[in-house]
Amino acid sequence: MTAELKFIWARLNANYWFYPALFSIAAACLAFLMVYIDRSGAAQWLNDVDWIAPARPNGAADMLTVMAGSMIGTAATVFSITIAAVAYASGNYGPRLLTNFMEDRGNQISLATFIASFVYALIVLRAVRAEDETPALDAATAMPGFTPQLSLLGAYILLAICVGVLVFFLNHIPSSIRINKVLEGIGKRLLEAIRETYPVENETGDAREPEGGEPITSTETGYIQMIDFEDLQAIAKDCDAVFSLSVRTGDFVHRDLTLMEVKGVQPDDVAERVRACFSLGPTRTPEQDPQFLIDELVEIGLRALSPGINDPFTAITALHWLGAATAEIGRRDLHKDVCGAGDKECPVIPCPDDFKHYADRGFGSIRSGVATSPSAAQVMLEVLENAAVPTKHEGRREILRLEGELLLKQAQHALTGPDLEEVEARYREFAAKLPSAKPVRAVS
Repeated sequence: MTAELKFIWARLNANYWFYPALFSIAAACLAFLMVYIDRSGAAQWLNDVDWIAPARPNGAADMLTVMAGSMIGTAATVFSITIAAVAYASGNYGPRLLTNFMEDRGNQISLATFIASFVYALIVLRAVRAEDETPALDAATAMPGFTPQLSLLGAYILLAICVGVLVFFLNHIPSSIRINKVLEGIGKRLLEAIRETYPVENETGDAREPEGGEPITSTETGYIQMIDFEDLQAIAKDCDAVFSLSVRTGDFVHRDLTLMEVKGVQPDDVAERVRACFSLGPTRTPEQDPQFLIDELVEIGLRALSPGINDPFTAITALHWLGAATAEIGRRDLHKDVCGAGDKECPVIPCPDDFKHYADRGFGSIRSGVATSPSAAQVMLEVLENAAVPTKHEGRREILRLEGELLLKQAQHALTGPDLEEVEARYREFAAKLPSAKPVRAVS
């Protein structure tokens, strides 16, 4: 349940409406509180402060009316600019990046600030009473002339904040759609996901192998967005069983596809409880799924290398972040500690992820595009060479060497003339740095 609550909270934060709704509720509460303080007389001392220049009812009403109108107009403009930026970025970099921009905290909080200020101004405006205004209540409770000075001071402070947020937003939007900034955001998030998924560093253990058993199949269709390992562990220990997962977060499943194999208990006895631990949805999410972020880097790189765009420098930046992620994976123990405290006898065995799986997912997927560009191919050889530096496990280094060989073989089919000669020359340097690599064929 803890993992599920964290996932729900993460999905709430990802919604574009969440912070505007939260800020609006907070602004409404603040407005009611400030008006209450004004009505109670606790803010009367503001009338004696010369530099504040207390406002009269007509002036307060005019100011709050202007504030409410300008804030909702600015909020509409901010939303329009955000949608235009999102359309540009998703069209140029890939539709899966739409989620990244909608989750952007700068965009969410900018819109939330203006909407919250609008809500605050409207509520405070309702409390302003002109001196000649006919009371809506009986004379004993009505306040025919009332200017909430403290609430008005709060409105001025919100206006100042909104000006600062607007300046921030106008700088943030063009900065956020720069491709280097987009790749940096994905790359840093990927590195954090790898460190969280595989916390043990400077050890090169592999994932635990499944123990088999009777299958439990899916009854729904969709992408696995979250697996509640805590509840699975509790179920397995309660039944004295071992669960070997056949799928990982991000996989697409449909009816009758095996979710896991159970050993030590009858599948029918735990099937419903087990299925409840898998959250399915129409799209993949980055939670528990480093591969999703790897796929985003690959997608940007392949789009950049397509004939219609032909931007090898964007692909080169994507390769650099892929290399950093691969090096991070290469130095870590790939045993997922889903039970915590280094429990090697955990009754829940995740679907194994080995180093080759990640190398194929990243470099293997982008290889065909990189091979068509001599500059990108040379950089990929350099990235593979650099990724091997912190990797002490010889088997993992061999996988990187193989990726270099496969790239050379692909380039020999895609390039000719001097372009191919440059790639072959760079490959010879690559092979010299990783001496056990065996070339696909001799190159002159």
